[in-house]
Amino acid sequence: MTSAVHDDLPAPLVWTFDGPLERCLADLEDALRRAILLVGDVSRVALLIDLSLPALLQRVRAGDALQPAWGEFVRRVGDDYGLPAFPRVRHLRAPGPLATLVVAYRC
Repeated sequence: MTSAVHDDLPAPLVWTFDGPLERCLADLEDALRRAILLVGDVSRVALLIDLSLPALLQRVRAGDALQPAWGEFVRRVGDDYGLPAFPRVRHLRAPGPLATLVVAYRC
């Protein structure tokens, strides 16, 4: 007798982004759009964005402005994708890539 476990959730989709803030946000939004298309239904996804505070500080010191890029990103993601809520944003104190997008989903 063999048994297959079908109740396990698949591994989450994970993308990392580094470089100028505006480019990272544009790439993050593109990855989000692709993930929703891949999963097929926005109601089946849970999203997390990890932001590395040390990497963000480096970008600010390099001349990147947080606004209006972040505000426009929040508006587009909130208005254009039909998400039930804006993705959770977790601020990390550890160095690493500027942003990491984690998309967990139900089959």
